[in-house]
Amino acid sequence: MNLTLDSLMHSLATAWQAMSGWEVIAVALAIAYLLLAMKESLWCWYAAFISTAIFIMLFWDASLLMESALQIYYLAMAVYGWVQWRSKQETNQSLQIHRWSTQRHLSIIALVLGLSVFSGSLLATHTDAAWPYVDSFTTWGSVVTTYMVTRKVLENWLYWLVIDSISIVLYWDRELYLTALLFVVYLVICVFGFIEWRRHYHAQTTQQDSNLVSASVSQ
Repeated sequence: MNLTLDSLMHSLATAWQAMSGWEVIAVALAIAYLLLAMKESLWCWYAAFISTAIFIMLFWDASLLMESALQIYYLAMAVYGWVQWRSKQETNQSLQIHRWSTQRHLSIIALVLGLSVFSGSLLATHTDAAWPYVDSFTTWGSVVTTYMVTRKVLENWLYWLVIDSISIVLYWDRELYLTALLFVVYLVICVFGFIEWRRHYHAQTTQQDSNLVSASVSQ
């Protein structure tokens, strides 16, 4: 696909003009969700819920039924994430950032790849879907990684870096340039999100070690 700077700018301008007011709100709230999640703010789930609810409507109107169904999952995860983070606050605790074992990560990755091959083959056989295996991978990866966010698993940001990078290529190929640029913004936020959460994780670990030492000395 030959793409000059002028044609790219024209495509971006056309895409921007085609965006509805609802889509602008949904995109703004999606970015707000990531920024608030980076700060471990409970408000991130409010932003996610409203943004996702709007996207359900937008994707349904655009006849993107699978994308609309995925948004319903995101909606449920926004509620689940809010409950998980809120319940800890009410008991004067906080859901701690933690890490999964290498074995668990390998099992999750194998599961995502297996599901991607299965659903990708179905799409390739029974539909005219573009990039069926890649689309399946980003979808299943998003399902797993969204759950990781609700549980405050540190590595969720690394998963998003992979998923969003592949999504950029996918959207660019489909000439959805504005969406591709949005995911570039997501990549930047994910980098800072990982750095921020890792800093908090190490601070938590240091504090826990200090408490253990203090408890041992007091005994």
